[in-house]
Amino acid sequence: MLKSLSLSAAAALMVLAVPMTAAATGDPAAGEKVFKKCKACHAVGSGAKNKVGPHLNNVMGRTAGSIDGFKYSKAMVAAGGDGLVWDAASMDAFLEKPKQYIKKTRMAFNGLRKEADRANLIAYLAQHSAGGTPDLSAEQAKTQVAAATTPASPATVNAVGTHGVFGLGRLALPEEIAAWDIDIRPDGAGLPEGRGTVAKGEEVYSENCAMCHGDFGEGVDRWPVLAGGFDTLTEERPEKTIGSYWPYLSTVYDYVRRAMPFGNAQSLSDDEVYAIVAYLLYLNDIVDDEEFELSKDNFLEHRLPNEENFIPDGRAEEAHYASQAEPCMQNCTDGPVEITMRARVLDVTPEGEGEEGGGAID
Repeated sequence: MLKSLSLSAAAALMVLAVPMTAAATGDPAAGEKVFKKCKACHAVGSGAKNKVGPHLNNVMGRTAGSIDGFKYSKAMVAAGGDGLVWDAASMDAFLEKPKQYIKKTRMAFNGLRKEADRANLIAYLAQHSAGGTPDLSAEQAKTQVAAATTPASPATVNAVGTHGVFGLGRLALPEEIAAWDIDIRPDGAGLPEGRGTVAKGEEVYSENCAMCHGDFGEGVDRWPVLAGGFDTLTEERPEKTIGSYWPYLSTVYDYVRRAMPFGNAQSLSDDEVYAIVAYLLYLNDIVDDEEFELSKDNFLEHRLPNEENFIPDGRAEEAHYASQAEPCMQNCTDGPVEITMRARVLDVTPEGEGEEGGGAID
């Protein structure tokens, strides 16, 4: 009898130990870096709220699809109703292949292939579960209080509320202007120093971009396609990609540097942006050498195929603009007005079961 009980207890301990494995072996600090891939849709930590996806505070130990007020897919709610609770084992399986683990989930993320990444992420999420987020240490609290109570410098005080009719606002500081003024022009003005290879770009792209845009720029679900689409611009449904439609390579660099990765914008170094742009050139067959390196020095040597089909805006040279006259608003033609083209109606509203909620994800 005692032997039987001991075996039962041991079995129970083994079952209890399974969910803790990934969290126990993972590195929360490394998991915080992995979480950058999730920040576009999820939040975790103090003050976290639902975004495109639900917040992940206390997710470990929570029944799937159970946050009040968040509109989950029917598949996720059904999984929770069937008893799915997020522990290390179930979370690991879901993070590896979300759409295979829960059919018809709206989760657009393709999954984390590396077991270490999943273990680290689970360990990070575990820190924000069961006990909430950790309290500030005494030193952290002291630092925050000091920062909040330190008087502003006289220059800052004098700059506030002294401008304009209503006395609102202040002059922008040079460092604020510099942080905002980062545009890159087609002639290369504004390009930072740096360089990056196709091979490095593939690595950075896989870590930061592939979950939305696909491994080869093919686009995941309704996220934009970045490669291909050649010779489709005259078709009824053209594929407007970097290779088929975009006019200038500077636009690619500027946009990636300014706005990507989605949810974690301006987190890439200048070298990493050069590398991603080099990889996008490779995906679009504009360069064919995996060892190709894009840099400030050779940037203007590479043109996008559709550049010549963009023409300058000549409205300033039109007669009523040049003479600063009022534009003609009636009786502007000798003959009857004819409709020469109609706009095409595009209905992109999702249809079918489990598609409600537009772009929401689980």
